[in-house]
Amino acid sequence: MPMSHTPAELDTVDQHLVDGVIARQLRPLAKTITLIESLRPDHRARARRVLEALLPHTGGAMRVGISGVPGVGKSTFIEALGLYLIEQGLRVAVLAVDPSSSVTGGSILGDKTRMEMLSQRTEAFIRPSPAAGSLGGVAGKTRETLLVCEAAGFDVVIVETVGVGQSETAVAGMTDIFCLLQLPNAGDDLQAIKKGIMELADLIVINKADIDPRQAAVAKSQIKTALGMLRHTSPNWVPPVLTLSALKKEGIAQFWDEILRYRDTMRGSGEFDEKRRHQAEAWMWELIDSGLRQGFREHPRVRAELAGLQAAVARGDTTPAAAAHRLLHHLNEH
Repeated sequence: MPMSHTPAELDTVDQHLVDGVIARQLRPLAKTITLIESLRPDHRARARRVLEALLPHTGGAMRVGISGVPGVGKSTFIEALGLYLIEQGLRVAVLAVDPSSSVTGGSILGDKTRMEMLSQRTEAFIRPSPAAGSLGGVAGKTRETLLVCEAAGFDVVIVETVGVGQSETAVAGMTDIFCLLQLPNAGDDLQAIKKGIMELADLIVINKADIDPRQAAVAKSQIKTALGMLRHTSPNWVPPVLTLSALKKEGIAQFWDEILRYRDTMRGSGEFDEKRRHQAEAWMWELIDSGLRQGFREHPRVRAELAGLQAAVARGDTTPAAAAHRLLHHLNEH
C-alpha cells in the first residue's frame, strides 16, 4: 500500500513566499531561492516545507541544459535564445551551475552584465547557484531552484554549466535536453572532446559559425561522423548538429525548433516522462548519500577520532579499510 503524505503546515511568512511565487512575483521568488540555498538547519527545514507546498505547481517548463568550454559564447547564446523565446510569448529563467564560482566568479554568476539585455526583461529571471565548495551542493540547490522557477510559471528553464569537470553530468541529470556548444575549429580537436560528454549530448551546436563558415561546415561534418560511432541515450533520437551565430542571432529559431522536435519525439515514445521519473529517483539517492555522509561526519565519536585515523592512514600505521571499519562501527553504537 503506497504511503500517504500530508504536507506540513506553513507559518504566515512561508505561506506568503509560496503565494508570491505562485503569483509570479519576483521578490518572493528570489527570497524563496535564498531560503533554499541557506545552510542553516532551521532554514533547511523551512525550505523543505515550502518546496513541498510548491510541488503541485511544478513540472510545466521545458528544462534545457547548456554546456560548452569557456569562450564558446554561452552567455551570448543564452541571451539570444532568451530574447527569442520572449518574442514567442514565453517566460525564461536562467540558472548557472559553476563548481568553481566561489573562486572565479564563474561565467554569469552575479554578473548580469554578461546578459544585459535579457536581465532587463521582466519576462526573464537570471540566477546563479553558489558552489558551496562542491559540485553536489550546486546540483542539489539548482534542482530545487529549477522547481521553484517552474512554480513561478516560467515556460523555459535554462541551466548553464561552465563545461569543465563533471558539471555536465550533473546538468544532464536535471534537464530534459542537454545541448553542447562547440567552436568552429572543434573538428580539428575532436580527440580532445570527451567521449562521455558527446554521449550525453542530445543536441550539438557549433556557435560563431559566421567567423569561418567553411571551417564550421567541416566541424559539423566531423562531429556528425564522430556521433555515428557513439551510443546515445535514446534509440529514438539522433542528436542533430547545428551551425549558428548567437552574436548575429542567426540560427536561433532553428535551434528552438529542434528543441520542440526533441520534446515531441520523447513524449511520443514515453521517454520524456520516464526520464523525469528516473532523474527524481536519482536525486533522492544523491540526497540520501549526502545526508548519510553529513550525519557520519557529525557523529561525536567520528569527529573525535577522524583526524587521528586520517593521520595514521597517511603514515601507514593502519590500513584505510581498518580505519573506515572503525569509524563506521560507531554508527551502530547506541
